Amino acid sequence: MNNLRDPVTEPTAMTAPPAYTVSRASPTGRNPRSTASIAGHPIHPMLIPFPIAFFVATLACDLVFWGGGESWYAATPWLLGAGLIIAALAAAAGLTDVLGDRRVRSLGTAWWHAGANVVVVLIELANWLLRITQGPAVILPTGIILSAVVVGLLLFSGWMGWKMVYRHHVGVSDEIA
Repeated sequence: MNNLRDPVTEPTAMTAPPAYTVSRASPTGRNPRSTASIAGHPIHPMLIPFPIAFFVATLACDLVFWGGGESWYAATPWLLGAGLIIAALAAAAGLTDVLGDRRVRSLGTAWWHAGANVVVVLIELANWLLRITQGPAVILPTGIILSAVVVGLLLFSGWMGWKMVYRHHVGVSDEIA
C-alpha cells in the first residue's frame, strides 16, 4: 500500500507545481560569495540604499528649486557629499566582492554594474563641485540635467545588480532555510 505520494517532491497533474525552486549559479552547487560581509551578510547591499536615496533626493530638491523653492538648494551639497562618501564605502565593498571571487569577475553583468556606478560617482562629484563653487546658479539647467542622468544610470545599475543577485546568485547563501 505504497500509493501515497509526496506532493512537494513528486507533483502529479493534479497538484500545483512548487511555489519556488532552488537553483544554483555554479556546477559545484555553491553560489558566488560576497567576500566583504559581516556575519555572513554582504556589506555592499547594506550600503547602497543610502547614496541612491541621497542622489534621488538631490534631483527632487533641484525640481523643487526650479519650481520656486529657492531654499531647497541648501540641502543639495550636503546630499551629494553624503552620497559620495557612502558610495565610496559601497564601492570598496563591491570591489572586494569582485576581486574576492573569480566567478563574480567573470560576469559581464558585474562589470556593467560597476561601470555605471563609476560614471554615477564621477557625475555626482562634478555636480557637487559645481554647486560648492558656483552656488544655486548652476542648478538651472546643469544641476537638474546631471541629477536626472544620474537617476537614469542608477536605474540601469540597479537592474544589473538585480541580475547579479537573482540570476547569478552572487552573495546568496547556499543554506536552504
